[in-house]
Amino acid sequence: MGEPPSTNGTHADAGSSRLRADHVRLAYDEHVVVQELDLAIPDGQITVIVGPNACGKSTLLRALARLLKPSSGEVILDGELIHRLPTKEVARRLGLLPQTPIAPQGILVVDLVARGRTPHQRLFQQWSDEDERAVRAALAATNAVDLADRPVDELSGGQRQRVWIAMALAQETGLLLLDEPTTFLDIAHQVEILDLVDRLNHEEGRTVVLVLHDLNLACRYAHNLVAMVDGRIHGVGAPGEIITTETVEEVFGLPCVVVPDPLSGTPLIVPHDTRASTSRNPTEAESA
Repeated sequence: MGEPPSTNGTHADAGSSRLRADHVRLAYDEHVVVQELDLAIPDGQITVIVGPNACGKSTLLRALARLLKPSSGEVILDGELIHRLPTKEVARRLGLLPQTPIAPQGILVVDLVARGRTPHQRLFQQWSDEDERAVRAALAATNAVDLADRPVDELSGGQRQRVWIAMALAQETGLLLLDEPTTFLDIAHQVEILDLVDRLNHEEGRTVVLVLHDLNLACRYAHNLVAMVDGRIHGVGAPGEIITTETVEEVFGLPCVVVPDPLSGTPLIVPHDTRASTSRNPTEAESA
């Protein structure tokens, strides 16, 4: 795996939060997915939301991004109700990478990244030197300059994810929300993407919220971990405070031991090996 993420960067005070959910209840039609929930996203930190499938992680992220209006409660951005803000204004403050983004067929990388500038364009000034600078900076930050003139369709999974993140960076927002950015990537490309996220946080001070499935990677990269189960928050805090053998079993139903990661010192989840108690010797199976 890559180098452990930096933990000595300058971060905002724990009490500082531009984005938060207050008593939020989220539902699709009559199906309630997230119960009344309170969550403040610490400024200048990487917050990772974890939990079992269908626990409400992505639904919560959609609400934080203003894509889903709460059936009760409010999402607050910079002290204002997010659903009362104009769409373009939200997009100038908050960038989102959805779980399965789709690029128009045949579009070039540079043109896709340029779409991140849409919130900043005015009616009579569609493109500016500032837009050009932002796109080039986003490509450089994601090591995608050499990909600029290639069709997105031809890229590998890891390259494609870097390009999508570049598009979000081109928005030049202080807040980035990424929904499962490592899905379908092999372990090397997962680490590459998360190293990029860590760099954006450490070097540029961006506040990042991610949904991840891999608990060990979540513990390694998160400053703030949110564990969800059944539409509720089970615990919030530093990975070392939240991830215990009891928590992993309660949230995921997984018997395990939690030990320090030998490289980062963060929690490392090792599942119990149940094969010894459930498997049988092949000769025993044949004689049964």
